[in-house]
Amino acid sequence: MTEPKPRQLEPMPDGWHRALAVVAHPDDLEYGCSAAIAQWTDGGREVAYVLATRGEAGIDTLAPDMCGALREREQRASAAVVGVTTVEFLGHRDGVIEYGTALRRDIAAAIRRHRPELVITLNHRDTWGGVAWNTPDHVAVGRATLDAAGDAGNRWIFPELAEQGLEPWNGVRWVAVAGSATPTHAVAAGPGLDRAVRSLLEHRSYIEALTDEDPEQYARGFMTTSTEAAGERFGGKPAVAFELFGR
Repeated sequence: MTEPKPRQLEPMPDGWHRALAVVAHPDDLEYGCSAAIAQWTDGGREVAYVLATRGEAGIDTLAPDMCGALREREQRASAAVVGVTTVEFLGHRDGVIEYGTALRRDIAAAIRRHRPELVITLNHRDTWGGVAWNTPDHVAVGRATLDAAGDAGNRWIFPELAEQGLEPWNGVRWVAVAGSATPTHAVAAGPGLDRAVRSLLEHRSYIEALTDEDPEQYARGFMTTSTEAAGERFGGKPAVAFELFGR
């Protein structure tokens, strides 16, 4: 008896101009979807980054005040490699982000500022495919981003934002979740793959603290493995997979 073929991934929609990526830490997007972002910016689309924290608790050998500044610099350099010039940090504490109205408000405010049609975030579920436990920060920010996409368009949720000049934005058409175990859509990595490797390498301090492997070999190996796995369900070409929620 032959095994059923896994469901093929659909191409991501292309009827949009602005995207906003909202994640918890520096490097989350580089591990998650920067090859797709490189493809989009090359095609003339605008992508901005919003990070809940500065990643200040991410390197055991560096105190948070030093680590946060370092990782913020690395994130800005990393974003520039894939054509992203707008990088904002919300100032939540790394490692102890709390899901709730304060986080939703901050993300809704960012959505109102940037007015995207597409919002991108990272896996908001408890595990990575039932194999590894996810971090509380990823879960909180991913879930809050999905909720804030609706909050941003409702005048009566967080009315203080309108008083601050941030009028409701109900133009979010999709929220795309990277790193999902149940993806539905994908973007061909193409030429963006090499830039994604270089983008991840900008987080050199973090990588060197994480592994003894040569940073370039580590970054290229991770990107190759993840994009080839997605490509098995996308015509055999390396790809970045997303779980897409329409609005």
